[in-house]
Amino acid sequence: MNIKQRTEELYPELVQIRRELHQHPEPGLEEHWTSAYICGLLDKWGISYEFPVAGTGIVAVIQGQKPGAGNTVALRADMDALPLTEDSSRPYCSLNPGRMHACGHDAHVAIALGTARILMESRDQWPGWVKFLFQPAEETTGGALPMVEAGCMEHPRVDYVTGLHVMPTHETGEIEIRYGDLNASSDEIHIKVHGKSCHGAYPDTGVDAIVMAGAVINSLQTLISRSISPLDNAVLTLGTIHGGTAGNIVAGEVEMTGTLRTTDPSVRQKIIDAMTRQVSCTCQAMGGSGEVVIVPGYAALINSDEIVDVLAETAAELLGSQHIHQKKFPSLGVEDFSFFLEKAKGVFYHLGCASREKGITAPLHSQDFDIDETCLKLGVELQASLALKLLKRNIV
Repeated sequence: MNIKQRTEELYPELVQIRRELHQHPEPGLEEHWTSAYICGLLDKWGISYEFPVAGTGIVAVIQGQKPGAGNTVALRADMDALPLTEDSSRPYCSLNPGRMHACGHDAHVAIALGTARILMESRDQWPGWVKFLFQPAEETTGGALPMVEAGCMEHPRVDYVTGLHVMPTHETGEIEIRYGDLNASSDEIHIKVHGKSCHGAYPDTGVDAIVMAGAVINSLQTLISRSISPLDNAVLTLGTIHGGTAGNIVAGEVEMTGTLRTTDPSVRQKIIDAMTRQVSCTCQAMGGSGEVVIVPGYAALINSDEIVDVLAETAAELLGSQHIHQKKFPSLGVEDFSFFLEKAKGVFYHLGCASREKGITAPLHSQDFDIDETCLKLGVELQASLALKLLKRNIV
């Protein structure tokens, strides 16, 4: 099959699919219309699937019919939308008040569906299996890990996994790649400082939790600059602090919350250990006590260099190497595609969707966000071509 030619033929349908999805945005784990729409197309095209998976998720599977031992390749598309109100002047604007596909997940699903259709039509030309992971709740609670726990990377076991994200920082016809760490891990930080309440006129009879909290904050400000290498990536932010009951009462307890972002699992653990130690020792030295509770979030997204090489090779064939951009630094934002990468080698990359000529340049997560829909064609070509290469390669 000529993938480029077939994608051109399917382009009007890709645009229709994307726009229908765009008009029906749904929040994480409430993607009921979206899931039903996807399942309807899979039924129409004769593609088998499992539903529901981890709430509203779908795992579609296509088995190649060409003789030989092929690999299993998974392609992920997230489905959920954001709580934003879209400009109603667009002909395909959101029909769900206060909801909008402002992060391009409608495009991700349309690309995955187009890729599935092409691979289904050409299944006699390749061996192995291809899975399509339609994932809920990327923007909220993180639907990737529940899908992994539900077995989406098994039966058959996935060898390689790929994913993409439309990116308005690059023009349509370009992609952005990065070897190694692409996105940070995230952890919620909860700190409690325990002192002893007393009358504000007699502070010597108590232990001031607010003063202790101030010392803890100052201590933690040096943690990144003095506990880890300046060549490592990490951010520790305390965003809330609550304590005390009245201006003339020494506070007996203070609570603080924050976030930790790192791109290296070993650095992540080192900071958590140091933070726990510093909070405890600082409070103890001042006559009180302190504790740290960590609520783990997303893991760091670390691409497999070997699979990035295959992507770069594929993109060079389709676009020309001059349209492949290397991302210089990782993002300290998060992306739960990381959980799929913990189970298989793979790659996550950015697909340009902007068009300065058409005035399509608004950033992600804004009410003016839109895509140059010609990026849908390139997304399908890349994902289909990359899957076909990975089906036939053994990468150690």
